[in-house]
Amino acid sequence: MSALDQKVLYIGGFGRSGSTLVERILGQLPGFCSAGEIVFLWQRGLIDGQLCGCGTPVPECDFWARVGKTAFGGWDQIDAHEMLALQKRVDRNRYIPSMVAPRLRPAAQADFERYTDVLSRLYRGIGEVAGARVVIDASKHASTAFLLRKVPNLDPRVVHLVRDSRGVAYSWTKEVKKPEVTGGDDAFMPQYSPSSSGRQWVAYNLLFDALGTIDKTMILRYEALMANPREGLERILAHADEPVTAESFAFLGDGYVDLGCDHTVAGNPMRFHQGRLDLRLDQAWTTKLPERDRKVVTAITWPLQLRYGYSKKDSK
Repeated sequence: MSALDQKVLYIGGFGRSGSTLVERILGQLPGFCSAGEIVFLWQRGLIDGQLCGCGTPVPECDFWARVGKTAFGGWDQIDAHEMLALQKRVDRNRYIPSMVAPRLRPAAQADFERYTDVLSRLYRGIGEVAGARVVIDASKHASTAFLLRKVPNLDPRVVHLVRDSRGVAYSWTKEVKKPEVTGGDDAFMPQYSPSSSGRQWVAYNLLFDALGTIDKTMILRYEALMANPREGLERILAHADEPVTAESFAFLGDGYVDLGCDHTVAGNPMRFHQGRLDLRLDQAWTTKLPERDRKVVTAITWPLQLRYGYSKKDSK
């Protein structure tokens, strides 16, 4: 990688593992820019016009307008529908083998090269507009993490975020409104049964384990970060080859964090929060997830649970 490459800190893993909170915290570090879930920029941001983290629809947000101008000469110079179709032809988990070995899918090479060029311009545009050494992408998708390895002029650093599978399963059973959707009926985030979320938790984490065999990734436990935020942040900075300075953690207090305004695309509703936010470990699943469901999730996920340092017994 060249010293001129744009550094991208990519947060990967299964949804409801705390990625939006981790991304927002990281976004307060000097030289870092929290961009949300870039994988959804074309559909949710530019086509659907959902809200940026600043509260303005993405197509009307000054920050994203400047990104479009810097990267492409303006969003009117690039067809978001075409980019979405191109993304679907390139960025899917089933295409991961051909990302590692392009000879497995030679007919897709032209699409692959075109889309990675677009991503290169996009991430570098975000970094330039934000004046950021590090752009944070919390898309979580494994295929995108593999894809970023092939994007020209990027230096991707992957943080593999894991959370106790039972906590994740409980979170997916809750009804969560999507405040970024405007101009229509109430929209809610999807819900999964404990057995479905357990299977997906295994699949997502195995894919990131596979990435870790060919590239250096960092495994970060959500629970460990909440227990000692500064230590977790220092580990991430070391993984990103970024320095720890006297100003690095000015936003971090004793059990809380001060959040500014971030221009994020998609993510958990807490991405809209500004000001003080208490940092506490969410362990509601230990009392609210029915015992039968806990047993189902544990039966599906326990080998990986043990690998990541979790006990089969409930963590209090």
